[in-house]
Amino acid sequence: MRVKWKHIKMVLLLMLVVGLFAFSSVRNEERIISKPEVSFLGGDNLFITQETVSKLLIQNQEGVKNVPKETLDLNTLENALNSNPMIKSAEVYVAVNGTLKAEIKQKRPLARVSTNASYYIDDEGQYMPLSPNYTARVPLVTGYVEKNNLKHIYTVAKKIEDDQFLKHHVVEIHQSLNGNMALRLRKCKFMVNLGDLTFLEKKISNFKAFYKKSLKENTLDAYSKVNLQFENQVVCTKT
Repeated sequence: MRVKWKHIKMVLLLMLVVGLFAFSSVRNEERIISKPEVSFLGGDNLFITQETVSKLLIQNQEGVKNVPKETLDLNTLENALNSNPMIKSAEVYVAVNGTLKAEIKQKRPLARVSTNASYYIDDEGQYMPLSPNYTARVPLVTGYVEKNNLKHIYTVAKKIEDDQFLKHHVVEIHQSLNGNMALRLRKCKFMVNLGDLTFLEKKISNFKAFYKKSLKENTLDAYSKVNLQFENQVVCTKT
């Protein structure tokens, strides 16, 4: 009976590969985790610090330094980070060299509420607390504001964020008790009354045309109020 050495070699090679894989897997699971490395994705303005993120990791895993990799619950760590009101999303993983890494995407504020309470409205229209580490330069929100009803303010704030003209000029968003919206502009005495948010695009377009014309004629300081409540009109009150 001829011995099929070729087949035997293949079997032995396969056994060797499986053994090496099993050995490396065991070694990988037993690898000791080093000090966490925290990185922030997008933007350098840190509303939450690396130290704070590291503390959250440690508190929710009873210490993540010098512990075996197999004892880590990465989902628990990610959930702990994502529950922080400053964090939009977090990804936690262990690198090949045993370093625990956390990649953090922070929330981004569009406006800052300044009434009987102070907080940000983020780019998804949600509550975001102020940070002791950094203050964002965004429009202030004044007037009648409810934390659980930010939809209309968010709509206006998002429009300002997406429009370069408004982003440069608007410094305040005011919401009245009846829900009407008004804007205060940088270096202008008048308030711009938007009314409700129907025909918002048209109202903004009309105001831009009015502003450019008045700027050219040097008459901006002649007005105390600018009313855009009506779709096709800009009604002005002189001082």
